[in-house]
Amino acid sequence: MAGQEALHYLSSLKKRGIRLGLGPLTELLEHSDNPQRTYKSILIAGTNGKGSVAAILSSILQKEGLKVGLFTSPHLVDFEERIRVQGVVISREDLCHLIDELRSGGDRDVTYFEFATALAFHYFARCSVDIAVLEVGMGGRLDATNLVTPEVSIITNISMEHSQYLGRDLRSIAGEKGGIIKEKGTCVTGVRKGPALEAIEAISKEKGATLYRIGRDFRVRRSGPGRFSYYGITTICRNVSLSLIGRHQLENTALSLAAAELLASRGLKIQNKSLIDGVRDATWEGRLEIVNRSPQVILDGAHNPAGIAALAKVLSHELSFKKLTVVFGALNDKDYRAMLRRLAPLADRVILTGIREERALKPENMEGVARLYNNDVEVARDSREAVSRALDSSAKDDLICITGSLYLIGEIKEQALF
Repeated sequence: MAGQEALHYLSSLKKRGIRLGLGPLTELLEHSDNPQRTYKSILIAGTNGKGSVAAILSSILQKEGLKVGLFTSPHLVDFEERIRVQGVVISREDLCHLIDELRSGGDRDVTYFEFATALAFHYFARCSVDIAVLEVGMGGRLDATNLVTPEVSIITNISMEHSQYLGRDLRSIAGEKGGIIKEKGTCVTGVRKGPALEAIEAISKEKGATLYRIGRDFRVRRSGPGRFSYYGITTICRNVSLSLIGRHQLENTALSLAAAELLASRGLKIQNKSLIDGVRDATWEGRLEIVNRSPQVILDGAHNPAGIAALAKVLSHELSFKKLTVVFGALNDKDYRAMLRRLAPLADRVILTGIREERALKPENMEGVARLYNNDVEVARDSREAVSRALDSSAKDDLICITGSLYLIGEIKEQALF
């Protein structure tokens, strides 16, 4: 019962909504002697690819024998997925004990994400990790994770998102995400050009930080399906095997390798073998994850136009199938019109589905837009029905792609439909 009460308290914090600001969490962490200062850290911001970079980098560091904490969001099925040490999620018992401990210090009006971040910081300290790999939640400058001083900051890429919080143009959004760059710090970025890059360069210059850019300071060259060569800052790795699907994962991998190189330059011994083996063995659920072979079914948590564009390239150029069925669901704060405009024309059939989430769009409200780009559009009341329809009418050499929201992917996994 005590455990259930702790979990209920954690869930109740969702009602406090989103707040960008560090005051309440700073107080909470100071009350417990700032556990986040007891280990090294890496901070990862950006629009897409943060989780993949975090997973790849964690895998590399673990191959080197380091004890690694990993904090990501959101979770797919259970909250515990957000907090891992050596790839193992925090136990329910440890989570509940930590919740009770942090509550005993008084309620400082922290939000759900802030409290989750505090839980991760404490758990990593308790486990005596060597380094924590932290995925930024939203933005960067005022994000709860930005209470660490990272060895390296990583900014994957930047496109329009969360405009009501981060700004109405790319320069403003980049300014928020660039807030993870520290005084005299080191930053690695996958941003290549335009106002977003200008903003990141300006922040780096102002703070006296060193900026390493993909395509200029390090690069990758594809050498075949699932293989590439990396030409880094000081290191070259040839004919490396990559388990994650999608050419966009090459850039995520390059960012991870560059960050690992820079960690090595700061005293962490990281051998080339660890780089190669870590990339080869990295996994990340819900991102172009194959969950069925006949017919082939992939789950992809793309939930914004940039993510869908990357998925569309994979569907168009990297996967082989006879017919494609897209199962699509989205939340009401996402640009579903732009996502369907890019994705629906590629499909032989589109099945729109509801999601068990308060902010989910009703599938019938998306139907008109979907029909602008595809003549075969169906509406299913829930994900179970959508998956059942897709499977019933797909042959063994067809492909089913389920996408549009990480909440949808989590729901599919929770129901164990595959």
